[in-house]
Order: sequence, then C-alpha cells, then structure tokens
Amino acid sequence: MSDERTRASLAPPVAPGPLRAPPVLDEAHIGDIKGALGTISLDDVAPRGSWRGRLIALLAIMGPGLIVMVGDNDAGGVATYTQAGQNYGTSLLWVLLLLIPVLIVNQEMVGRLGAVTGVGHGRLILERFGRFWGAFSVIDLFVLNFLTIVTEFIGIDLALSYLGISKYLSVPIAAFVLLGITMTGSFRKWERLMFVFVAGNLLVMPLAIYAFAHPHRESIMHGLFVPGVAGGIDSTSVLLIIAMVGTTVAPWQLFFQQSNVIDKRITTRWINYERADTVIGSFIVVVGAALLIITTAFAFSESPLRGQFKDAHAAAVGLGHTLGHPAGVLFALVLLNASIIGAGAVTLATSYAFGDVFSLRHSLHRPPKEAKFFYGSFAVIVVAAAGIVLIPGAPLGLITVSVQALAGVLLPSASVFLLLLCNDRAVLGPWVNKTWLNALATLILGVLLMLSAILVVTTVFPHVNVTRLLLGLSFVLALGCVAFAGGAIRGSRRAAAAPAPGSIEAAERAYAEALANARAIRGQALLAAHEARAHADEIARAAYEQAVTDAHSDEVAIAGARAHYRRAATEAAADLAEAEAMANAAYARAQAAAKAERDTAVAIAKAEARNWTMPPLALLAKPEWSRGRILAMYTMRGYLVVAVVLLIVKAGRLASGG
Repeated sequence: MSDERTRASLAPPVAPGPLRAPPVLDEAHIGDIKGALGTISLDDVAPRGSWRGRLIALLAIMGPGLIVMVGDNDAGGVATYTQAGQNYGTSLLWVLLLLIPVLIVNQEMVGRLGAVTGVGHGRLILERFGRFWGAFSVIDLFVLNFLTIVTEFIGIDLALSYLGISKYLSVPIAAFVLLGITMTGSFRKWERLMFVFVAGNLLVMPLAIYAFAHPHRESIMHGLFVPGVAGGIDSTSVLLIIAMVGTTVAPWQLFFQQSNVIDKRITTRWINYERADTVIGSFIVVVGAALLIITTAFAFSESPLRGQFKDAHAAAVGLGHTLGHPAGVLFALVLLNASIIGAGAVTLATSYAFGDVFSLRHSLHRPPKEAKFFYGSFAVIVVAAAGIVLIPGAPLGLITVSVQALAGVLLPSASVFLLLLCNDRAVLGPWVNKTWLNALATLILGVLLMLSAILVVTTVFPHVNVTRLLLGLSFVLALGCVAFAGGAIRGSRRAAAAPAPGSIEAAERAYAEALANARAIRGQALLAAHEARAHADEIARAAYEQAVTDAHSDEVAIAGARAHYRRAATEAAADLAEAEAMANAAYARAQAAAKAERDTAVAIAKAEARNWTMPPLALLAKPEWSRGRILAMYTMRGYLVVAVVLLIVKAGRLASGG
C-alpha cells in the first residue's frame, strides 16, 4: 500500500463506511494485518462463510490475546503456582477455574477498546479523566512494570543458576536476547519470535508427565471443582490465593493488549476473531498454571519438602531429587521461558504507553531509526532492570514481595478506568458494554478491590486476623452488589424506555410496538366482527320469532321462517369467518412488514457498528461526572495514596531490618 493511501486513510470519514480507520496516533498502525501466521489485506471486507476461511483469518489475527496470556505465566506466576502445589497440593486448582472469566472479561474489554479507538489505554485515561489520572496511570505503570521486569530477570537468574550458569553471564545474555527480539523493525518477525516462547510454554507438559506416572484423577477433579484449602483456611493460604489472583490478572496486561491490538492493525471488522484469540489464550494460561500446580503437588506429596516452598530455584532442586534430574532441568527451562516472555511483554507495554501518551512513534512496524524513543525506552528499561539484578547485595527478595503488593494496590484502579471507558458512549459508541457485562465486570472489580485491601492490610500489619478481615470485606462486597443490582435494574429500565436512535435496541422496540399496534387493530376488527354477527343473529332470531307468531300454527309458514333464519345464521357465520380472515391477513401483513423493517434496521445498526470508530479525541466532549462518581474517584485516590505510602514505609522497614 502506498504512503499516500496510508496517509489518506488516517482521516476518519464523518459517516460510517467501508474501511473506516480509527484515529490512530501513529500512521504505522494503519495497513495490512501482518501476523505471525498469516496476512489480511486492509481492503479485505469479504465475509468468511466457510470454516476454513474463518480459521485462516483467526490464525492471522491470533497473537495479542495469546501472547498477553502466556506472558502472564511469568517468573512470578511460576513461583506462585509452584508454591500452591508444593504447599497445598491440588486443593487450590479451583482458583484457576474462577480466574478464566476474570481474564476473558478484562482482556476482551481492552481488546475492544483498542480495535474501536485506535488509541492506547494510557492516552484514553489522559484524555477522558484528565492529566492527573493520565500521569498517574503511566507513572504507576512504569514503576510497577519496572519492578516486575526486575523479577523476571530474577527468574532468569534462578533458572540458569540451576544449570550452573552465573547470573553475570545469564542476565546480560537474556537482556540482549530481549533487545534482539524486539528491535527487528518488523511486527511479524517480533510476533513469530514471541510465538517460539509461547510454544516453549508447552515444556510444562513433559514436566507434568513425570508427575503423572501414577495418576490421581480423583484428587485433580476434586481440586478443580470443590473449593477448599488443604489444612484449612488461614492467613497464609488466603494470601497465597490473593497472590494467585494478582499474578494472573496484572495492570500491564491491560496496557499491553490494547496497544498490541492497535499495533497489529486489528479493527472492528476483526473483533470477534480477537475475542477468540483472548479466550484461547485464557484457557492456555490456566492449563499451564494447573499443570504446574499438579506437577509440584504430586512430586512433593510424599516428600519432606511438602509445605516447604522457598523459591523457584529450590523447587527445581526439589523436583530434581524427587522426580529425577531431567525434571529439574525442565522446570528450570519453563521458568526461563516464562521469565523471558514476561519481560518482553511487560517492557513492551511500558514503551507502548510512553509513546501513546507523548504522541511519539511507537510501533513494531517501524525500524529503530524511525522510532528512537520507543525502542530507546525499551532498551533503557531492560538494561536498568538487568543491572539491578547484577548489583551485589541488591534486595531482590524485597523487590519480589513489593511487586506483588503494589500490583494488588494498583490493579483495582486500572480496572475502574477500564470499566468507565467501556461505558463511555463517546469513546465506544455502539460498542459500549452490555448490562450483563457491566454486572459481571463490577462483581469482578469488587472482588479485586477486596483482595487488594486484604493484601495491603496484611502486608503492613502481618498479624491481622485475615479470616475475620475476609469475612468483613465479603459482607461489604455483598452489600455493594445488592446496591449495584438495584441501580442496574433502574438503569436498564431507563435504557429500555429510551434506547439510542439507530441502535439494535431501538429497532427491537419499534418492532415490538408495531406488533402491539397490529395486534390491537386485529383485536378491534375481530371484536367488531363478533359484535356484527351477534347483532345479525339477534335480528334474525327476532324476525324468526315474529314470523312464528304471525304464522298462527301454519306449519308451512313456520318452516319457511325457520329456513330463512338458518340462511341468515349461515350468512352471519360466513361474514364472521371472512372478517376474521381479513383481520388475520392484515395482521400477518403488518407483522411481516414490521419484521422486514426490524431486520433492515438491525442490519443497518450492525453494519454501522462494524464500521463505527471513535472520532478524533480532540472532538470529544469531556464526560460529565455525577457527584457519586466524583466521590468514588476521590475515595479511590485517597486509598491509593494511603496504601502506597504504607507500602513504602513497610518496605523501608524491611530493607533496614526492622
């Protein structure tokens, strides 16, 4: 595609039409989709009628959802799932099943935001919520992501130290590998290289085979579908469950997938395929996590190391003792692979956010010389994070703990922004959340807020009774759900009373009203027909009775009157049948016309939705906030400030040995 055509496509038309492009911030984000497994032309608008065509399209689209999910099973994830299996057996597998809808809901929303708006998560927050929240989102993302990347290099060090490689060799090599993967100047090459590490995630399968020498299907099924904790619920197990949630749902995932969808040039035309990509990735990440838990659960079930998790390196040593050296090597390779793909995804999420907020070129389609800040920020982050791990005596354990706590604090705020953006009609138009999705997302947000509060409180006050805290916050969450349900019902009623013009809901309501009117008209016609027949019957009977009276027992006259009466009744019945047939036919015509009009309106609404994209940000009016929303945002701001300050104080005490 020529440069002229690319630049021309950047100007969004006023009315929806074919090939309408979102108002992207980097012109490299417009063009053909060049994925690792296929290409889709910008001009490709033909429907996919066959399964083969749909599969080919899915393979070309697949990437952002799969990579963000597999990247979520990073060094922290491997350590957390290993701890769950080693200390609690298979009893915590049910947590992973509950995380599937959480992952799908959160990541589907950011994928939809990216495809519809063409603008990254940080920039949308900046434009729709003001400079404070925009700066806050990027600054906290940078701090959290940087610390997370440090933990990924810690994972690389732990993995390769098991293989006898010094961190002074392994960490620099890993840093150069990350830079080489990202600085190719080709989105397709980057995605293909990332797919290599995605495939490397499958190393957990042969590792699990070692533990499956004596299958324990009943234990696995019980752990998956019967919630419980081996040994009973206590503060340690509750914190581990929170860690499992925190390591599976992280703020960087929101920023990464939205920007990666944009960078891959996925538009509303391909949203359903990106949703499938996200769903597939969600199941893959949960399966990988489950296999890690199952492997370590069975490996240490009869070992003195059961319940004695220390870190991932010690787990690899333990697996080597219980299952054999090859199992320890496989675990180290799984940890290494997870750390590299996690570091690559988290670092790229940060570079995307900076480029997006500061309106700088930020695309993997560009070579380094055309996007110096984008690639330069990536290099600085990688080198700095690797450098911290190489510092002798660096508080790596403290950093690891701080990352989990900070992620728990910041995730709810990121989820709040996500939910608000996905209900912003100026941003998403017909793509805003449905009522049921808002209900589910709000429930998820409430649970995340509750877990965040528990994590913060227990980090700062380690001797607090976690069970009582959990019960108290659960009661507050239940009250909040009831209040939300009441508000949602009122809101749905208001929405049903006044659907947006041109929407599918408006078309359905017009259809329902047309059917109601047609039924009323048919009812009136049938009522009139029955009344006419009753009146005719009454007149005929009166005439018959009068004729019988006038006949004075004349049998011939009476028979004639009776025959006349029967003819009149037959004619009345025929008139009624004809009237009923005419009323039903008129209703059928009205019903068919209303259905055709409804189908046309729905088709137009769907076509407009497929082609609808967000107008340029400068043209959007600032959203008006209710007093309740303002109060909620300030409350969240206060919570974040207090929580972060408490965590800093706690970290300082730990660093000083207090």
